[in-house]
Amino acid sequence: MARFLITLGLILLLAGLLWPYVAKLGLGRLPGDISFTRGHTTFYFPIVTSLVLSVLLSLVLWLFGR
Repeated sequence: MARFLITLGLILLLAGLLWPYVAKLGLGRLPGDISFTRGHTTFYFPIVTSLVLSVLLSLVLWLFGR
């Protein structure tokens, strides 16, 4: 269990460090991502970005899982 949590933490750290570079590719603002702004509050739900990342990660894990 400890090994899993350490691995998960490292993955999240890596994702956080790489996010500014990924955002420059346009991955954070795809058409279909939901964004509402009302006053000083902004709600952003990246549903299409989540789907794209899920498909890409699934393919990578499927290819390396063989």
